[in-house]
Amino acid sequence: MKFEEFEYKRPDIKAIETDFEACLTIFEAAESIEVQHEQIERINAIRAAYSSMYNICHIRHTIDTKDKYYEEENNFFDQSNPSISALTTKYYKLLLNSPFRKDLEAKWGKQLFVIAELSIKTFRPTILEDLKSENSLTSEYVKIKAKAEIEFRGKKYTIPALNPFEISQDRTTRKESAYAKWAFFDTHSEAIEDIYDKQVKLRHSIAQKLGYNNFIELGYARMLRSDYNAEMVANFRKQVQDYIVPIASELYERQRQRIGLEDLKFYDEEFRYASGNPKPKGSPDWIVEQASTMYKELSAETGEFFDFMQHQHLMDLVNKEGKATGGYCTYIDDHKSPYIFSNFNGTSGDIDVLTHEAGHAFQVYSSREIGIKEYNWPTYEACEIHSMSMEFFTWPWMNLFFKEDTDKYKFAHLAGAIRFLPYGVAVDEFQHFVYENPEASPKERNDAWLDIEAKYLPHRNYDGHEFLSRGGFWQRQSHIFTTPFYYIDYTLAQICAFQFWVKDQKDHQSAWKDYVNLCKIGGSQSFLDLVKVANLKSPFEENCVSDIVGEIKAWLDQVDDSKF
Repeated sequence: MKFEEFEYKRPDIKAIETDFEACLTIFEAAESIEVQHEQIERINAIRAAYSSMYNICHIRHTIDTKDKYYEEENNFFDQSNPSISALTTKYYKLLLNSPFRKDLEAKWGKQLFVIAELSIKTFRPTILEDLKSENSLTSEYVKIKAKAEIEFRGKKYTIPALNPFEISQDRTTRKESAYAKWAFFDTHSEAIEDIYDKQVKLRHSIAQKLGYNNFIELGYARMLRSDYNAEMVANFRKQVQDYIVPIASELYERQRQRIGLEDLKFYDEEFRYASGNPKPKGSPDWIVEQASTMYKELSAETGEFFDFMQHQHLMDLVNKEGKATGGYCTYIDDHKSPYIFSNFNGTSGDIDVLTHEAGHAFQVYSSREIGIKEYNWPTYEACEIHSMSMEFFTWPWMNLFFKEDTDKYKFAHLAGAIRFLPYGVAVDEFQHFVYENPEASPKERNDAWLDIEAKYLPHRNYDGHEFLSRGGFWQRQSHIFTTPFYYIDYTLAQICAFQFWVKDQKDHQSAWKDYVNLCKIGGSQSFLDLVKVANLKSPFEENCVSDIVGEIKAWLDQVDDSKF
C-alpha cells in the first residue's frame, strides 16, 4: 500500500478505553508470565492502532494545514492524547509491580521499566485537562507559522520559501528578505509571546501538581532522561562555551573575509561564499533519484530501505502553501512505515534535511521488528545520533548532488555543524532560565535571550534591527514551544556524529557496522548505554568535546576556503 491509500478513521476512544482496561484487568490478575506476555502484546496492538491513526492525521494535517477535515482531526487528538497517556500510565504501574517483573525484564530488557518509571512521574489524572490545553497552545503556534504569507517584492511567500532570498549573492536582497521575515514575527510577536507565556505558566502548574518545584525536572522526565541531569548538561554547555565558541567565531571571521564584508550582519550569516552557497544541481525529483543511487551504493540495507520509502510514497519533501514549516520523520506502526516530511526550497539544506531525516527513518525501519512499541525509537538525543551521523556517512556521494561544488558543500556542512553547537546550547540555557523563572515577563525572557546569545554567539550583529535587538530571535525556534528541552539533544548527538565522521575517515567498514548495529537496537537501551554500544565516547566525558573538535578544526584549517 502507498501512503495515500492508508486508511484514516477517527479512533473510538470509548472502545479503546474498554479494551485497554480489559487487558489491564487480566494483566493484574494473571497467575503466569505467559498471560502477562499476551496482555502486553494486546496492549501494544491497541496503542499501535491509535498511534497509527494519529500519525496519518498528523502527516496529512502538516502537509496542508488549510485542510479543514484534518485540522479538526488534529484538534481531536490534542484532546484525546492525554486520555491515552492516562491508560498507559496505569499499564506502567502494573508493569512495575508485576510479580513476574524479573522474568519480564529478562524478556524485554530493563529500559522498558526505566521508561515506565519516568513516565509515571509525568502524569496524574488531575492534570488531564491541563495537558489538553498544553496541546492546543502548541497547535496554535504551529498554525501561526504554517499560515504565514509574507509579502516580498510583490509576491507572497511561506517562511521556508523565503530562504533562497536570504542567501542571495546580492546583499540588498538578503537584507530585505530577512527584514520581511522578521517583520512577520514582529507582527505576530504579541500572539507568540502570549502563547508561550500561557505554556510556561501551565507547564509550571502541571509540574507543581505532580510534586516538582518547577518544570525542569518534569521536562527531563518527559524526555525520558535516565542517565544524565541538568547539572551534567550545564557542564556540557560550559565545554561548548570554552572549546567551540572560539572556533565558531573564527569560522565567522573566515566567512566575513571570504565574502568581502567590513562587518558581518545577521542577514549575512547564512551567505557563506562570494560565489554563492552550494546548491543541488537539479529538481526535487532529480534529488530523490540521486539519493536512490546513493543509498543503493552505501549498503544493501540502505538500498532496500530507500526503495521502500520511494515505492510506498513515504516522503513529502517540497515546500508549498499551507504546509507546516520544518522537517521531521515519524512512524506509522500498523504499516511498519517511516515517513519523511520536509520543505525543499532549492538550497543545500534540501540535502541536509533529506539525509538527516533518512537517518531517523533508516533507524526505525531497522528496528521495526523489535516487538515492543517503547523501543521503536530511542530517546531524542540518541535518535539524533542516527540522523546527524547519516549526514556524514553520505559524504562520499555528495558529488551526485553538488557536482563541481562538492568540496565547497563539505566545508560548509562541517563548519555549519560546528557553528550550530553554540546556538544549540543557547536554546537549552534559555529554556532553563524560562522554567527557573516562570513568572518572568515576555520582556524579561527576551532580555535573557540577549544575554545568553551574547555569551554563545558573540559575533552576532543585529545592525539595529528593532525586533531582534530586543531579543525576539528565539521565537522562530519551534522546539521551544512544541517539545520543551528538546534541543540540547542535537548538540549531544552532534558530538557523537563527529566521532562517527572521524571513524568513517579512517575505517568505513568498522564505522558503518557500529552505526547499523546502533540502528537495529532502537530504543532498547538508555542514551549513554547506546553510546557505548556504538563504541563512542560520552559527550559528558572529560576532554570528549575538546578532543573531537580539535580533529574537526584540524580538517577545517587545512582547507583553503578562499578559493570557494
